[in-house]
Amino acid sequence: MTKNILITGVGGQGTVLASRIIAASAMAEGHMVHSAETIGMAQRGGPVTSHVRIGEEAFSPLIPLGTAELILGFEPSEVVRNIAYLSPDGLAIVNTTAVRPVTESLARSGYDGTAMIDYLNRNIRCIFVEGREECQRLGSAKFLNILLLGVAAGSGQLGIAPETILDETSERVPERFREANLRALRRGMEIGMTKEEKK
Repeated sequence: MTKNILITGVGGQGTVLASRIIAASAMAEGHMVHSAETIGMAQRGGPVTSHVRIGEEAFSPLIPLGTAELILGFEPSEVVRNIAYLSPDGLAIVNTTAVRPVTESLARSGYDGTAMIDYLNRNIRCIFVEGREECQRLGSAKFLNILLLGVAAGSGQLGIAPETILDETSERVPERFREANLRALRRGMEIGMTKEEKK
């Protein structure tokens, strides 16, 4: 299997944990994996992008432009910012809940992610996930990363068995949060198996 997966969002959303679970799951299934994070402002709200490359044809950790089969997008504008990485037939799984940057609160531009979502819907294959609503049902916004990871696993786009993702998530989440995170992961898998792609 050869797979390039880009995970993008902002600081504090758990993108790095999601990338590490994907990488560990691929290694558990016997695949070679390269991964790297590129981090903007070293604070909550700054852009964070993780590259995960699976397979023996991946000779470096950074994904070349136009070759990612999957973008896992935690924030709509960050998906737009990284859209050049997506292959022509690639898929983006996108959380529709926008995170307003500090500059938006100063400029009061009214950013709510709507224009970004419309742009993505018109230009690439997408699965949109109502992250805020789903996390409210799960009890915390902190489950967003595991929820979206579950969507990716359930959609079949990771190329990794959902059972492996479950096992590796269980290994990497602290015991006191394990059951809640596994519940979020299973909910994401349900969404991934039933959600219709849009373009």
